[in-house]
Amino acid sequence: MTKLSVNINKIATLRNSRGGNLPDVIEAARNAERFGAEGITVHPRPDERHIRYQDVRDLKRTITTELNIEGNPIPRFIDLVLEVVPAQVTLVPDAEDAITSNAGWDTRRHQAFLTDVIARFHAAGIRTSIFLDPRPELVEYAARTGTDRIELYTEGYASAYAEDREAAIRPYLETAVEAGRFGLGVNAGHDLNLQNLRYFAETIPGLLEVSIGHALISDALYFGLENTIQLYLRELK
Repeated sequence: MTKLSVNINKIATLRNSRGGNLPDVIEAARNAERFGAEGITVHPRPDERHIRYQDVRDLKRTITTELNIEGNPIPRFIDLVLEVVPAQVTLVPDAEDAITSNAGWDTRRHQAFLTDVIARFHAAGIRTSIFLDPRPELVEYAARTGTDRIELYTEGYASAYAEDREAAIRPYLETAVEAGRFGLGVNAGHDLNLQNLRYFAETIPGLLEVSIGHALISDALYFGLENTIQLYLRELK
């Protein structure tokens, strides 16, 4: 079964909008685990506009499932990951001013850089994943970096799902098949929700993990966090 990792960035955004510690990000992560989440994902950005670097340190000491840290491997981010030693680091090439992640790596162009960064994380025993657009031709270069997994950037699938889900998923399927050919694990994330998640999970071979934040936290406003996590888990079964 595909694991569900809950991205708690939006909870931190709400906390930071008012100051103080309400809602409590650490308590929210504990509750997400208690309600069935099989991992916690955070994406600290340099301006710390949602998840703060100290949150990441506190989460590592607190949670009992897998911690996945996403981000652009700038020096400060690399230092944080090597300090915290999460179960997984997902490398995302987002600009400092990006509202949210909006593209995967050009693994052909950045192969040497990614290889060096991944070697440092592997030396610390950290599983690595590369955020990747659904382009099968980039998988071989991802594999050459030594990464353990790729994470499929699923915004394109989510945007086109309602119009033609078979066409929307085709490049993702092709990329996942290519990943399997090179022995890479497959994760996915970005704009997956209760409407499009099941078809994606049923269609993509060897899908190991999805990380979902914005849609899941939004749904929790209506259904409650416990019920929402169970709804997402049901879509993955």
